[in-house]
Amino acid sequence: MAKDSKPKLKATPKAKAKAAPAPKMKTRPKAAKKPAALARADARMLRPLEMDTAGAGPDVLDRLWQTVESRRLAGDIEGSHSARLMARGTAKVTQKLGEEAVECVIEATLGHHEGTVSESADLLYHLVVVWVNAGIQPGEVWGELMRREGISGIAEKAARPKGILRVARTTKLP
Repeated sequence: MAKDSKPKLKATPKAKAKAAPAPKMKTRPKAAKKPAALARADARMLRPLEMDTAGAGPDVLDRLWQTVESRRLAGDIEGSHSARLMARGTAKVTQKLGEEAVECVIEATLGHHEGTVSESADLLYHLVVVWVNAGIQPGEVWGELMRREGISGIAEKAARPKGILRVARTTKLP
């Protein structure tokens, strides 16, 4: 019998790595069952949107502003989301407002009524946090809205000072 003329090559570590089967992916462990108290709290807090509008009105924004302002003054960053957010600075406060605005636009664009309502509430909350952070009283905003009441949006925009256009570096009205 004739021996093979080709010498046998030993497998290099690189060759072994290529030949070895891919390791099996680890599967996620099953999530532990929530304690009953937590499950009840989740069900209560995350229940579907229920529209009980009895007694609801724009004065809720004034009350929200007062609550956020009191949380800012208390400075309890451990127990208050509002205080924690404002402690992180104006950039973070305004970033959150922008995120909520985008989420609201997405829900409205998709035609999701309940999602738009929920995201609108988030947006208004974060707008109030911006007001508190900037030292703006709700009455200032209400006064500006009253000033504009009955004025055409086109006329109001046309009456804006030209300085705004210079600062914005544009020749077009927004």
